[in-house]
Amino acid sequence: MLSLDAFKTSLTLPSPLIPFKPNWEGASKVSLFVKRDDAIHPVMSGNKWRKLSHALSTPLPKAIVSFGGGFSNHLHALGFACYKLGIPFSAIIRGDYSSTPSPMIEDLMQWGARIDYVDRVTYKKRHDSAYLQQLKQQLPDAMIIPEGGSQAQALLGIEDMVDEIEIDFDFIVTPVASGATLAGIVNALNKRNKNNASDTHHQTVCKAIGVGVLKGEGYLEGLVEQFLPAPLSQSDWHIDHSYHFGGYAKATNALQTFCSDFNSTFEFDIEPVYSGKAFWAVKEMLANGMFEDGSRIVVLHTGGLQGAR
Repeated sequence: MLSLDAFKTSLTLPSPLIPFKPNWEGASKVSLFVKRDDAIHPVMSGNKWRKLSHALSTPLPKAIVSFGGGFSNHLHALGFACYKLGIPFSAIIRGDYSSTPSPMIEDLMQWGARIDYVDRVTYKKRHDSAYLQQLKQQLPDAMIIPEGGSQAQALLGIEDMVDEIEIDFDFIVTPVASGATLAGIVNALNKRNKNNASDTHHQTVCKAIGVGVLKGEGYLEGLVEQFLPAPLSQSDWHIDHSYHFGGYAKATNALQTFCSDFNSTFEFDIEPVYSGKAFWAVKEMLANGMFEDGSRIVVLHTGGLQGAR
């Protein structure tokens, strides 16, 4: 069991920001960078650590319960952190994997997590106040963390990520599923843009582009907006819904091939659920001339490579 300070020393923070020079149509006309949150830690990587970083603070919770699917990156990262920090962890998982546990669930079991398989009807109650109250009665000492780690505290960790980016940039691109990562980015950019407006040397207006990784036009925007203060308009952010490839965790042969070719070409890996769709989107946006010449674009790598196992 590690102390929180000792655990944090195992993390690579700030995460690297690296130049990215693919041989893609239009790429030579802009400056591309990748914010390598996948490099924070081999297990506790990507936006999952960011979302949990402010929830896992001193004093640590006496126990934690959270929700996810059978391949959940969130449950995997949270289960690992709880194992290392000595926090009892309960994972409420959609579907019964008892006879064929996924690699993620096998890891959770190895880390001593309590696994509770529930049917889809029960799982749909995960945001219901009466159901959550019942959970609190069953586990009175436990902190309940929403699916995907998407809660108000999560936005603070995402803002930390944006604050680490010391270069001036015009766009930041991120995959979008539960909405908290994009919301945290929008909050951080709002502050950054206000500061830039008062600085004669930095007049850049930074914009965020979300790449929807599931079917959800309107729905995903709503997930983001629930976390944002009312005055924040959509003028500096939007979600592109052209790259979900049929839905969450759906991938065509072309996307699979793109990820495979990418991984054999560049110094870091992507996967088809999140990062693969984001990088495919950037490649097409460049080819379609979406960015002005000279634009500086940061692509956020949100991790999630374990889910491709």
